[in-house]
Amino acid sequence: MPNFTRNAIKASFLRLLSQRPLNQITVKDIVADCGVNRNSFYYHFEDLPALLEEVVSEQVAAMMDQHPTIDSVEDGSDAIVEFVTRNRRAVYHIYNSLSRDVFERHLMKLCQYVVTAYVDAALKGRTVSGDTRDVIVHYHCCVCFGMVIDWLNEGMKEDIAAFFRRVCQLHLGWPQ
Repeated sequence: MPNFTRNAIKASFLRLLSQRPLNQITVKDIVADCGVNRNSFYYHFEDLPALLEEVVSEQVAAMMDQHPTIDSVEDGSDAIVEFVTRNRRAVYHIYNSLSRDVFERHLMKLCQYVVTAYVDAALKGRTVSGDTRDVIVHYHCCVCFGMVIDWLNEGMKEDIAAFFRRVCQLHLGWPQ
């Protein structure tokens, strides 16, 4: 059964994170926003980093659940872009905080999921050694991760979905 208070805290945190940088959000702000007391916050979460970890982890898990299979490179890049743009300002605030590592770790997890799902589907019925498959997955995972990080570093200005599609059109050697 879902915990109303826990979910209210997470929703308030995301709402506040979409409005201001992470370092400007306090437990006091969150409990005032969602109408619970400070003890309730600490009953559910050890601290703000624990809340951040859970929220980002849940967002990644939800994206994976929404995309149980990846049929094309475009579908994979769309899933990654959707993850980042769903809460664009919140992601930007996390990325530009001291907790950037939380976002990067979960982004890499999502990239690994998406690339692995696609490569496994693309290689189905082909004889490819495990080492070769692992190299293909690792390479493309790092490319996806790097492209998203570069996009974040540039202020999320360009249409990254269109950019991913163009890269996919130009990329030679992707398993067909």
